[in-house]
Amino acid sequence: MAVIVKYVVERNGEEKMTFTSKAEADAYDKMLDMADELFTLLGKSELLDNEEKQEELAMYLAQNKEEVLYALGAKRRPAPAKPKSEKKPAPKAATTDADDQAA
Repeated sequence: MAVIVKYVVERNGEEKMTFTSKAEADAYDKMLDMADELFTLLGKSELLDNEEKQEELAMYLAQNKEEVLYALGAKRRPAPAKPKSEKKPAPKAATTDADDQAA
């Protein structure tokens, strides 16, 4: 018999998602908290009359938190990684005896 630990994220008595790691469950719960706050903010704007669309937009923004932070200027994008196959400097041209004698 195997023992399996599961972490369940629950909202208002409804099971939302099950995870095998506490860190993943906590991250998902935090994302749902953010979506709830964004839903409230969007509701105050009166730009969206459809609550379903308001909820979808709130979830989208919460799921794409990093991109939202970049767009708001609250976070800088990481510098692009340099490719490992950078050009190596060309080897110096070999001198010949004639070049040495001319100098």
